[in-house]
Amino acid sequence: MRSDKCELIYFLSRKPRIDFQSCQQRKVPSSGLLFQGECGLDIGGQSTAVDRHAKTPHLQRSLKLWHLILYGIIIIQPTAPMSIYGVVSNVAGGHVVSTVLIAMIAMLFTAVSYGRMARVYPSAGSAYTYVGRELSPLGGYIVGWSMLMDYLLNPIICVVWCSAACRELLPRVPYGAWVVAFVLVFTGLNLRGVQTSARVNALLALGMSIVVAIFLAYGFQYITTVIRPAGTAWMVPFYDPSTFSARRLFHGTSIAVLTYIGFDGISTMSEEVENPRRNVMLGTVFTCVAIGLLSALEVYVAQLSWPGRVPFPAWMVDTAFLHIGLRVGGRFLFLLLNATLLVANMGSGIAAQFGAARLLYGMGREDALPRRFFGVLSPTTAIPRNNVLLTGLVTLIGAFLLTFERGAELLNFGAFIAFMGVNVAALVHYKFRSPEKVFLAAAIPILGFLVCGFIWLNLNHQAQLLGLLWIGLGLIVYRAMRARRR
Repeated sequence: MRSDKCELIYFLSRKPRIDFQSCQQRKVPSSGLLFQGECGLDIGGQSTAVDRHAKTPHLQRSLKLWHLILYGIIIIQPTAPMSIYGVVSNVAGGHVVSTVLIAMIAMLFTAVSYGRMARVYPSAGSAYTYVGRELSPLGGYIVGWSMLMDYLLNPIICVVWCSAACRELLPRVPYGAWVVAFVLVFTGLNLRGVQTSARVNALLALGMSIVVAIFLAYGFQYITTVIRPAGTAWMVPFYDPSTFSARRLFHGTSIAVLTYIGFDGISTMSEEVENPRRNVMLGTVFTCVAIGLLSALEVYVAQLSWPGRVPFPAWMVDTAFLHIGLRVGGRFLFLLLNATLLVANMGSGIAAQFGAARLLYGMGREDALPRRFFGVLSPTTAIPRNNVLLTGLVTLIGAFLLTFERGAELLNFGAFIAFMGVNVAALVHYKFRSPEKVFLAAAIPILGFLVCGFIWLNLNHQAQLLGLLWIGLGLIVYRAMRARRR
């Protein structure tokens, strides 16, 4: 069985020139926390996984720039802003378009840093590696531990959203029943090792793009025939003086960043790309731009169709985009969007839960966590069964304790830790260590760090506190496992 990533390379390039034996060793999740099938959390010092990989066969360089952009869009999904629309709209007083565009600017600086670091570590594509090697092993560990939180949170917010969406379809079934059902489905499929192929993911992304186009067509028709905005009314989604608040805008931006989560997965493709020194960075940047502009268009139409001056009620906030679809396209569009987003969130949640289980297995195998529980595979399925069950339990508990908004903010907390770390790593490498001269070697990573740091500070204080407590727990684990090794 070849890995999903290998199938995607073949599907995009249509050139069967891949060394699958090598490729099977390189199953890297889109977040970039693991690298080359190794555990991304080193307790004792610098990892040698990248060095070991240098001795193994490498993939054929068959991918062009447009392949990378398509790969990035598949990872992020064209429907990315729809699930978080209601939360961002309520937090930012409308202005969802502005939050998406500001988040895009923040991601562009970081995308350049990711692309530049992929030149230095083409076999890794990992924020952990960049920070751990350029700054310190402890810094890399903190980044990796923060990303572990994201792995655990992703299936939680997917279960929360899916349960809320199904409650819209069958309101008599209680929310808790949907939560239990989705956790059982996610966990059951992962225990059986059922995973979608990359070709299926590409076709799903195409289907989502078609659904987006249908929504835009209905939306523009509704706006021009029913709303009929005139003059400055067309600009209200960008700036509405009746609801504008800079604090609320940046708080909303801290959540809207979720739209772009996954773009860093492009940096894991360095070994398969023609001219990687140029194309990885351009692919990462262009993916952010493409997703940003498409997302801005989606939420622009949504805001004109349903102005954000009046907040969505609590029962509707998680599924607000579905109700906008109901308004502009009737029951047909409501059901189409519901089905599409259910598939998207289920796919993301199942993959994220398995990614978390695989990461915990890697940590157990490397003695970063107790090996007897975390570092074992099922003898019949070769799946980290204990970890799948544990992540299923965490998902079940988390789905009852966290709202979609709080879960999204916590997830972005971990992502911003990684983004800021990569910007610092790029600054240290290109400004102080490497003789290579690059354009604005200091300015771009500094701006990326400052913008990400500013948005990170605008996260909800409760989310920041919970995130810091998670890092504190990670440091306790770090010290305990180092003491155990002595």
